[in-house]
Amino acid sequence: MPIRLKKLIGTILLVALVVIYALIASAIAVTRLVEYGPTVHLLFFLFSGFLWVLPAMAIIKWLIIEPRPKS
Repeated sequence: MPIRLKKLIGTILLVALVVIYALIASAIAVTRLVEYGPTVHLLFFLFSGFLWVLPAMAIIKWLIIEPRPKS
């Protein structure tokens, strides 16, 4: 796969991941955490704020892997 196409796909995947993840995390916070206090909200958003990094790291790792040389 050409490197430019790979970077384009990776960029689109990262942007989609952030948008979808933010919508899901916000929806969970609004529907499930309404009756809890600010401490629970803080903990939830701290946890969910770091959790998106795992799939983003996988996408970035895929982006930096060099293609195998054709021989």
